[in-house]
Amino acid sequence: MGRISYLRKTPEGWQTSIRRMASLNGVAIDAATAREVVRYLSDHQGLAPEEAEPGRFEVERRSDDWSYKGDKDTEETCKVCHSLGRVILQRRTKDEWELLVATHRGYYPVVEFQGFRRFGPPPDTGDGRHPMDKAIAHLSGAFPLETPAWRAWSATMRTPKLEGTWILTGREAGAGPIHGQVTIAADSKSPGEFTTTTTYTYARDGKRVTRQGRSIVYTGFQWRGRSTVGSSEETALREVMTVDRDWKDMSGRWFRGSHDEFGVDVTLRRLGRDVEVTGAGPEALKTGGAEQELRIYGANFPASPQPSAFDLGPGVRVTSVASATPDLVTLKVRVDSNATVGRRDAYAAGAHLKDAFVVYDKVHRILVTPRAGLARVGGVQHPKQLQQFEVAAYHDGPDGKPDTADDLPLGAVPVTWSIEEYTVTFDDDDMKYVGTLDQNGLFTPAVDGPNPQRPGNRNNVGDVWVVATYSPQGSTPLRARAHLLVTVPLYMRWDPNAEWTAGRPVP
Repeated sequence: MGRISYLRKTPEGWQTSIRRMASLNGVAIDAATAREVVRYLSDHQGLAPEEAEPGRFEVERRSDDWSYKGDKDTEETCKVCHSLGRVILQRRTKDEWELLVATHRGYYPVVEFQGFRRFGPPPDTGDGRHPMDKAIAHLSGAFPLETPAWRAWSATMRTPKLEGTWILTGREAGAGPIHGQVTIAADSKSPGEFTTTTTYTYARDGKRVTRQGRSIVYTGFQWRGRSTVGSSEETALREVMTVDRDWKDMSGRWFRGSHDEFGVDVTLRRLGRDVEVTGAGPEALKTGGAEQELRIYGANFPASPQPSAFDLGPGVRVTSVASATPDLVTLKVRVDSNATVGRRDAYAAGAHLKDAFVVYDKVHRILVTPRAGLARVGGVQHPKQLQQFEVAAYHDGPDGKPDTADDLPLGAVPVTWSIEEYTVTFDDDDMKYVGTLDQNGLFTPAVDGPNPQRPGNRNNVGDVWVVATYSPQGSTPLRARAHLLVTVPLYMRWDPNAEWTAGRPVP
């Protein structure tokens, strides 16, 4: 027990400790008890908001090219096996950092050769220490057990009062923006625990989703929840968010437990009595006299608003209100042929949203994101890792030049997806073996190999181009592409968010 007094971690960090004790030391503990232990340790030996903020990408399971600015040698030593996010979300005494390194060496001896020790003569830098010793010296100074931030937070920390209705905005890769509301109810029998009902709409296709969930807020600000659609486990999302100090805002990411590469970036803001505008769909309107539909998302809209209640800027006329609900108003609009191209604010029933949509006259180019994607073969011995691509159209802006600060994003456009060979070696033919790309931009890799049908009995790995083609009526088709690397499975995963033995994550 003395060891615990010299550590501070996130809920995921304490969960990993419990799982390690259960698997390596035979600790018999059920999921409910483990959950209570994690909660106690997170509240009493946790992190302050300022300490947790730099490592949010780790617990939110984001694919992020984050680089540690503190010490390059320490980063190189630690990231051999995992991201440095695992490291910076802990606080320890110097003795505990030394014991942590000793634990690595004892359980995973290969780290000696991967990065912990230096073999051969020391570099001519005047520092003959092994990499692990340099890392201990840096980490014990950069991430000590006692900090002013933790002393201040532990003194004021309390259970947040989050009951009520919250406005939800977010974005899901491949599906686009979402708008909705979350109703949060406190559990009267267990302070810090909440139940949620979430309803949101995808702005691109109008699909409406309702989720039911439960959550715990650890350390006064770390929201960890889980929600499903109709109790279906296939729809389960883990909710990892940070609650702001004012209890008026939350933000984070909701992601699948089995495939955390799929997720939704979310922001919640407490709803008041005033009209709120959260977004518009589509994200751009084309100049010309034809009538178009524009959906305004938000909250507290009047029951029967008149067209005069909406002001979309010069050259954009609201001809009628097609329908109206408290959270969605559908407008019929006309955009003049000579309307100025650019971003437009939206004024709706007394509310305002900056840069709600874009007025444009032509699509100049399209862009596929991510520019460099990663997928992993699997399905036989190891799980697959899929990759979602999406495409966005752009207007080059007033300067007429691409990739400059005044470019105007126009949102998604309908495209045809395809794969082309990324030439690395002769007769490679990767595109025949690496997997398939559907017409929603989702790449599903092939099974892990070896593949007897492939020359050389090779694995189904390789490089390809993912290509999107947009064919506007009466104009030259536009193409864009991104690089996709299809690589081997993730043979060993240091996963603090893995499922608990009872089939549910500890949070």
